[in-house]
Amino acid sequence: MVPSGGLNQTSLRSRYSWWRIDVPALISISFLLLAAGLALPLIHVQKMVFWKNDYSVITGIISLWHQDQWLLAAVVFFFSLVFPILKLAALAGLWFLPLADRQRQHVLHWLGILGKWSMLDVFAVAILIVLVKLGPVAKIEPERGVYAFTLAIVLSMVTTMYVTCLARK
Repeated sequence: MVPSGGLNQTSLRSRYSWWRIDVPALISISFLLLAAGLALPLIHVQKMVFWKNDYSVITGIISLWHQDQWLLAAVVFFFSLVFPILKLAALAGLWFLPLADRQRQHVLHWLGILGKWSMLDVFAVAILIVLVKLGPVAKIEPERGVYAFTLAIVLSMVTTMYVTCLARK
């Protein structure tokens, strides 16, 4: 499709072939892992013998909010929930939407900036784990959510690098 301005607008998907499924599969797997990592328990906390609790990213954010730790809840919410979802949405848009070369370069530029901050998502989860109020006698065990969340972030970083290489060809 060539608009009146003469800029060639194509999606990366159509540029490389309509049947290519590797990038959509990577984006979908990243999103599913992210959803699992946000919902599944990150840690299991046991204080003494009588009190046990599991914390996910979502329940941790809610817990921080209810403890009047609004700034920390907002930071964890933004960097663990909003940031990764926006990054995956931008990546999907870059792959599927017909964009002019200038628009594509603009999205790639922002994905590059976001990519430099990608591990901050995992750091935000680490903050959440540390901020769980623990008494002097507590046992903390990592749960499946930590692994799913970390794998989602790493896979989205790899996918972003792969799509960036494809776009610059």
